[in-house]
Amino acid sequence: MSYKPITVTQLNTYIKQVFDAEELLHGICVVGEISGWSNVRGTAYFTLKDESSALSCVCFSADDFADFKNGDSVMVIGSVKYYNKAGKINFTVVKIEQYGQSLIYKKFLELKEKLSTLGYFDEKNKKQLPKDIKRIGVVSSEGGAVIRDIINVRTRRNPSIDIVLYPVKVQGDGAENEIAHGIEVLDGYNVDVIVVARGGGSFEDLQPFNTEIVANATHNCNKFIMSAVGHETDYTIIDFCSDMRAPTPSVAAELICADVNDRKNILDGFKKRLFIQMDNYLKDVKQRIVDYSSNIVYKYNEYIEDCYNVYNYDIVALKKNIDLYIDKREYMLGSMLKVFEKLNPNEILKLGYACVKYGGEYITTCKNLNKNDTIGIVFKDGVVNAEIKDIDKR
Repeated sequence: MSYKPITVTQLNTYIKQVFDAEELLHGICVVGEISGWSNVRGTAYFTLKDESSALSCVCFSADDFADFKNGDSVMVIGSVKYYNKAGKINFTVVKIEQYGQSLIYKKFLELKEKLSTLGYFDEKNKKQLPKDIKRIGVVSSEGGAVIRDIINVRTRRNPSIDIVLYPVKVQGDGAENEIAHGIEVLDGYNVDVIVVARGGGSFEDLQPFNTEIVANATHNCNKFIMSAVGHETDYTIIDFCSDMRAPTPSVAAELICADVNDRKNILDGFKKRLFIQMDNYLKDVKQRIVDYSSNIVYKYNEYIEDCYNVYNYDIVALKKNIDLYIDKREYMLGSMLKVFEKLNPNEILKLGYACVKYGGEYITTCKNLNKNDTIGIVFKDGVVNAEIKDIDKR
């Protein structure tokens, strides 16, 4: 089978033509409750909803009508429009007016203001979600889809966590009393956290959770309490009083039930990091041993080289000192020889002097000589014997 493709623009243009040509989609009167009202420069964007459905609306002439707010029950007149550029459907409103009374929403705002003044919504009073949760207390309907959703999420993420259900009515007469009593009972029971939950519904259906008795029970609860009431866009008084709000009961279970797989992954991550750190440590120790060994060898070689250099230096210094000592001694010996040469009698005799011997010995005085004694007069080239004829002693 062969297909003839068309572009997105061609398809969206065709859909827009179908919507524009359908007379039943123009000039429609619809009633519902306003949610998410926002007026930007005269253009209002809001959702019109009832118990089961919601309709995105836009009103380009909102300033021509009364100033509406969330919770107002209104009647709108307009047409279903398909915007081909974005591929979206909106209900374009040309007229909007009040439909019925919004007394419930007025009471909601008054109670919210009162409780806010009393400090019920202060962040400083909010408790932290416990880290190790073993048992969850749930205040909800026994036969609704809410408890099944919570159990399914718990089973998928962490089946070891226990769930204790306190069954209550979640709408209708007396529901607020059962909800408040359920919170008080579970507050005194062996649970780690408390979840107050119900599925979506109209603003009127959620009124038990907008009561002062439920707000007081929530505010006075000693355990961590989480609200999970209605759809993500629904806000009730208990949402502001609780320690944490979850947009849906399933999300509440996701937030409370720590995924065992996540914990396993965390442990696996710790294990991998531990092995990596051990491997890096061993590599570091090995490298340090190699570095120490190399350093020891280097230091040893350096020490040997230093010793060799010191030895060579000492040898050179010793040789130098010996040479200096010998030179000094040779110089001293030479000086002494010169002195000895000068004192050598033979050298003195060569200068024309003569020495006298008496009795075979040289004499330097005449006190022991007498007349007629024979002396020897020593010259450089011989000895002359003489007899003393006269002595002049002084």
